[in-house]
Amino acid sequence: MGMDAELGSRLGQNLKQLREARAATQAQMAKLAGLPRATWANLESGASNPTLSVLDRVATALQVTLEELIATPRASAQRYPKGTLPVKQRGNATIYKLLPEAVAGMEIDRIELPPGARMTGIPHTPGTREYLTCETGVMVLVAAGEQFELSPGDVVAFRGDQRHSYANPGTRVAVGYSVVALARSAPSGEAR
Repeated sequence: MGMDAELGSRLGQNLKQLREARAATQAQMAKLAGLPRATWANLESGASNPTLSVLDRVATALQVTLEELIATPRASAQRYPKGTLPVKQRGNATIYKLLPEAVAGMEIDRIELPPGARMTGIPHTPGTREYLTCETGVMVLVAAGEQFELSPGDVVAFRGDQRHSYANPGTRVAVGYSVVALARSAPSGEAR
């Protein structure tokens, strides 16, 4: 299959899936996009080679990005058995990666700290936000010179682009979840 045919086929599959997820007919979506129904049907067949203008109208009607229209469809669901995702040791802390595939601008980790353990976080790119949730035990987060003690259920939001550390002052294992939302780079010419 040539590159054009492969792109057309992906576009067709994605359009059909996106339209069906919205419980809309081809005629309804074509009307929303300001296109003839035959054009929409042709797009879904995977045989057309649309202009950027047509793709833009379709993306707007579906409220998705152009990238999403032509992305390689992912399997609907995939199981990752325990032990198949990366696990890192940093000192005596154990970090479990929780995202099996790359998600743009996001990292989610499960952090296990034995009693008395301390782990230094790695500063991320400027503008990054980090969210730490304590699941069990007690965790002490030091971020930007401030100290926060977290009990189960507590969340601290902080700047992940500064020095930070995690510690367990308790007598049992502390488990927390770290969500890192990396800064999106501003389009050129736009002030940050």
